[in-house]
Amino acid sequence: MATPTFDQLLKAGCHFGHLKRKWNPAMAPYIFMERNGIHIIDLYKTAAKIEDAANALKQIAKSGKKVLFVATKKQAKDVIAEKAKSVNMPYVIERWPGGMLTNFPTIRKAVKKMTTIDKMEKDGTFDNLSKREKLQITRQRAKLEKNLGSIADLGRLPSALFVVDVMKEHIAVAEANRLGIPVFAIVDTNSNPENVDFVIPANDDSSDSIDLILDSITSAMAEGLEERKVEKADAPEEKEESEAPAPGKRRRVRRNEQAAEASVEVEVKEEVKEEVKE
Repeated sequence: MATPTFDQLLKAGCHFGHLKRKWNPAMAPYIFMERNGIHIIDLYKTAAKIEDAANALKQIAKSGKKVLFVATKKQAKDVIAEKAKSVNMPYVIERWPGGMLTNFPTIRKAVKKMTTIDKMEKDGTFDNLSKREKLQITRQRAKLEKNLGSIADLGRLPSALFVVDVMKEHIAVAEANRLGIPVFAIVDTNSNPENVDFVIPANDDSSDSIDLILDSITSAMAEGLEERKVEKADAPEEKEESEAPAPGKRRRVRRNEQAAEASVEVEVKEEVKEEVKE
């Protein structure tokens, strides 16, 4: 893991804050000076905070948990998608669906609806529908894919949130705070850092700044994932066997999971049919 140097941060424009009149006083500890009415961020503190956040996220990745990346602003969308994919983590780059964390079962139901539509296409159910019905379902599938496709593999609540621009993503931050999920964020001089557990003071409007910081963060996470693979490969097989549930218990757990899946699938299919009728 390589923490960006002072020169790299300077070149990426990480030091540029907002106009003095737009500042949030809570960001005072991270401001170095004011120049031409613009606050300049202390890059030495930025580098230190990046290192702290990277070390914490590395441990989360190493433990096999998920980190949800959130950035819906234009400058950060592509960067977030690219970096999150590189470490196989979920991300949100379209509109934040309200209640995504606090009402997670409903979001999972919407994702399941997407999977059910895919199954309908494969098992022939789709062929029995009229052109109008097919068009309705196809449009619905495309909308779900756009908004929720990037979190399709998120089976449970994430262990942490990484946010770009806490002002724009204030709903996501509020939901994470409510559930006790730690928040990592790039915080500019116009934002309130008090609701963020790991503050990275930096320019959140520059794609170069965002890219440099995320590159360091995801590199650390990739290291954590690699260490996890090595540890799992070195772990003795006897230990894995002793920790595994008994065969009878495994079968019961699997049956319960299958029953739950079938129940949700039936419910979703009924919803799809009802929407088609309307």
